Amino acid sequence: QVQLVESGGGLVQAGGSLRLSCAPSGRGFSIVAMGWFRQAPGKEREFVAAMKWSDISTYYADSVKGRFTISRNNAFNTVYLQMNSLKSEDTAVYYCAAAARGSAKSAQNSLTANSAYDYWGRGTQVTVSS
Repeated sequence: QVQLVESGGGLVQAGGSLRLSCAPSGRGFSIVAMGWFRQAPGKEREFVAAMKWSDISTYYADSVKGRFTISRNNAFNTVYLQMNSLKSEDTAVYYCAAAARGSAKSAQNSLTANSAYDYWGRGTQVTVSS
């Protein structure tokens, strides 16, 4: 059983920074890509950032480009989301997602789509006060 555990959320003032972490656990799990999504109250879950493991290519939503950076720690298969210049509209629950090798989902869907991912974390709250 693969589990994703997010950490690093919290309350921050507008203009501040936070770094989210996500570490997968479980055996027999090889990563193709990992991503971050978020869901604000009353809104649908939306794509934030993703990284393809093979070539470390990255993808960002337009709303976070230049402010957020996705990165990874190879040794621990951990993915990070560095969030700078935070705005009140960044307030949401942030979810980590992973696409597994051998799964058709990431092959058939864009990494910016929910449907590309096989595993999801429970989410971590990020609240930006204005």
